[in-house]
Amino acid sequence: MKRLHVSLAVSDLAKSRHFYSSMFGSEPTLEHEHYVQWVLDDPGVNFVIADGSEKRGLTHLGIQAQDAEELEQQFGRVAQTGAEVIDKGETQCCYARSTKNWAIDPDGIPWETFLTHERTADFGTPFSGTPEEAAAQ
Repeated sequence: MKRLHVSLAVSDLAKSRHFYSSMFGSEPTLEHEHYVQWVLDDPGVNFVIADGSEKRGLTHLGIQAQDAEELEQQFGRVAQTGAEVIDKGETQCCYARSTKNWAIDPDGIPWETFLTHERTADFGTPFSGTPEEAAAQ
């Protein structure tokens, strides 16, 4: 089962944590000083809020694969979009070691396709949602 990934930059992490915990009826699955994540089955979403970015609101969308086969299938779909695909291979971001690529939709929204291999204690390379940062990330 693939999972939709949504990441928002927020102005007040504590207020947003309370709002989304109430909205989802669930406490976060992962919390760090500037980062809170809910990995939910109902609705099936990997939802993140983070502070520290100048940009507020939507930073990027993504599809999180559950295994290598799903990742390769999704990479194939991304390739068919006609968008430039930025293959990052294995990388460290958002307290995880993952294999990923990025594509930018026609309106400039970055889409991340990824498979998480393991959780880490290090945030890694920050990402605020610009096409330039998708290329650098």
